[in-house]
Amino acid sequence: MKKRTKIIIITAMVLLLGVTGYLNVMLNNSVSNNGDDVQTTSSYFQTYRADRESTRDQEMLYYDAIISSDSSSEEAIKNAENAKLALVDQMEQELVIEGLIKAKGFEDCVVTILDENINAVVKAESLTAAQAAQITSIIQTQLSITGIKNIKIIPVE
Repeated sequence: MKKRTKIIIITAMVLLLGVTGYLNVMLNNSVSNNGDDVQTTSSYFQTYRADRESTRDQEMLYYDAIISSDSSSEEAIKNAENAKLALVDQMEQELVIEGLIKAKGFEDCVVTILDENINAVVKAESLTAAQAAQITSIIQTQLSITGIKNIKIIPVE
């Protein structure tokens, strides 16, 4: 039963990932056929957020399945709970940083935190050194980091 439950969970996650990929391709095709650059940029941010949310929902379901499974060991349950809490913390940090960047006058942005690498995609034709410094400062302050080596800021029209 333990092996069967894992197979069912993995199969469900692969199926959801396939559906997400299919929807992403379909949305991108409909946007590229439209030809409107402004809508494409807005759709990029919307699509990215939808994909990120879908992936995180799948991760949460996976952790919840481990936590609620009768066949899970105490160590597996503890690891799943810790991973779930870390994911929630990461989601909150990204949301706060995105909000602060928007508060500085940028129309839209998405932030991803992957281990030590932080990526900020900002809706802008280009960034001045002062704007890049503002974004870097926000990220450093919110994540309590000193270096800028692992921070990447990407302007997108």
